[in-house]
Amino acid sequence: MCAVHQSRRRSSTPVARGTRPTSRDVAQAAGVSQAAVSLVLGDKWRGRVSETTAQRVRDAARDLGYRPNLAARNLRLGHTRTVLLVVPALTTEFFAGVYTGAARVAATHGFGVVLYPSPEGVGPARDPFASAQAALDGVIASSMAADALTAIRGDQLPLVMLDSDPTGSLGAATVNLDITDGIRQITDHLLGLGHRHFLHLAADIPSWTFHVRAHELARRLTAVPGTTLRTAPAAITIDDARRAAETALTTPGPRPTAIVCDDDKLAAGAYKALRRLGLRIPDDLSVTGLDDLALATALDPELTTVRLDAEQFGERGMHALLAVLDGREPDAGDIPVQLVLRGSTAPPSTP
Repeated sequence: MCAVHQSRRRSSTPVARGTRPTSRDVAQAAGVSQAAVSLVLGDKWRGRVSETTAQRVRDAARDLGYRPNLAARNLRLGHTRTVLLVVPALTTEFFAGVYTGAARVAATHGFGVVLYPSPEGVGPARDPFASAQAALDGVIASSMAADALTAIRGDQLPLVMLDSDPTGSLGAATVNLDITDGIRQITDHLLGLGHRHFLHLAADIPSWTFHVRAHELARRLTAVPGTTLRTAPAAITIDDARRAAETALTTPGPRPTAIVCDDDKLAAGAYKALRRLGLRIPDDLSVTGLDDLALATALDPELTTVRLDAEQFGERGMHALLAVLDGREPDAGDIPVQLVLRGSTAPPSTP
């Protein structure tokens, strides 16, 4: 019949209770060699074993509840079906949502996702693997954690970058939210209310996504006569944002009537600064955020902000990586964002 030797004697030795059945157990139950089991369960048996033998192997595997050890098989093939998601420290639920979306898509394709947050939020971090290249099939990384990505040599693997410059990214593909349109929606809303004097509470992080926010805000305001823009950088913490906003609002010069914040946490810091200064939202100043975290509705008044769909962001990132691994072109186009109007914005008060 073939090069695979078959043993016609069936073994009656049962599999011990609680022990995972092996291919040897299947071979014994079916009365064939382990090589024959491998051929049949790997669907490579045609022309090498008979149909009757193949069916006997399948029946034995089913009766024993045998499942192939996919991890060992993948290691032999040089694939672990594991993806690394590199993000800043999980200080908000946004990146948890990105992970949820990526893991959901990965699971439907037989992949697992390992979450690797940079411990300081940005910058280098310890290598989570002895050799990332040996342990991973690909990487999805936020541009905010690019230093950590380089530290683990993840930029030498199939890579998809999130929130990254599509013209100069490390990755084979980029997936972006339409942040430019988000800033346009915020700016048009505030200008429509009559605001002309703005404070930009800007995330003090050297990242493409925050550069886009600053550039688009300045560009749109410059096109409107009579507008002014002051910028106050701050780390993305509530206390740092409070201090930056207090300093900016007590500096001599025309007081802004609207504060545009790069992030909802920065907006929460602005709220604290305004209350300490005896100013009311939105009567004295309007405040906007960006993210639409749970925090946005915990603030009083609730925060006008731009909703970023974190789970869809993660899903698109994983779909893009699967396309790269398959040699396909990932879907193009930024993910739409939506302005959510709440109680923190109103027309400026008249002097």
